[in-house]
Amino acid sequence: MMNGISLYKTVNIDGINIFYREMGPTNKPVLLLLHGFPSASHMFRDLMPLLSEQFRLIAPDYPGFGQSDAPLRAEFDYTFDNLADVMNKFIRQLDIPQFYLYVFDYGAPIGFRIAKNSPDKILGIVSQNGNIYEEGLGEKWQDRKAYWANPTIAKRETYKQAFAPKTIINQYLEGTMRERVSPDGYTLDIAYTRSEEYAE
Repeated sequence: MMNGISLYKTVNIDGINIFYREMGPTNKPVLLLLHGFPSASHMFRDLMPLLSEQFRLIAPDYPGFGQSDAPLRAEFDYTFDNLADVMNKFIRQLDIPQFYLYVFDYGAPIGFRIAKNSPDKILGIVSQNGNIYEEGLGEKWQDRKAYWANPTIAKRETYKQAFAPKTIINQYLEGTMRERVSPDGYTLDIAYTRSEEYAE
């Protein structure tokens, strides 16, 4: 595989098509890149070429994200435990014996479950905005914890604002200089959330 050349592949895990990007020589250490919410592996499209001489880079889309299948909620349990299980099976299917782990946002609770399940496979971890403790979630998660304890339809409706275009754009622009942020990322995230309807 040539450095700097992106490959776009799909594997089937328990009937779910999982899309992933791959770049870098096959004889280099693997760096598994786990994306955040509501994004997908496209968030690494600029990073991967920068690291492609040192690593074999693999960036999957979770079920319900990006180019991967989005099973209906009645058919798939969208929990971190289950997403981590799918990613563990993905790692086994690609026959990756050991790897470095890069986790961002949602990638942290998924990635750390993978590391806990198979610590012998982990060569190192890079965590960007990846919480591993409840205090790191902040006050806004208190209401969501109430929903987890009592998941009513009314409460569920209020959280759909997380998929609103304004909310997604703010995740990219808040606290930074607007002119330095390419619109490609949040435009793709908005398109993916609208096209999938997040497995209603």
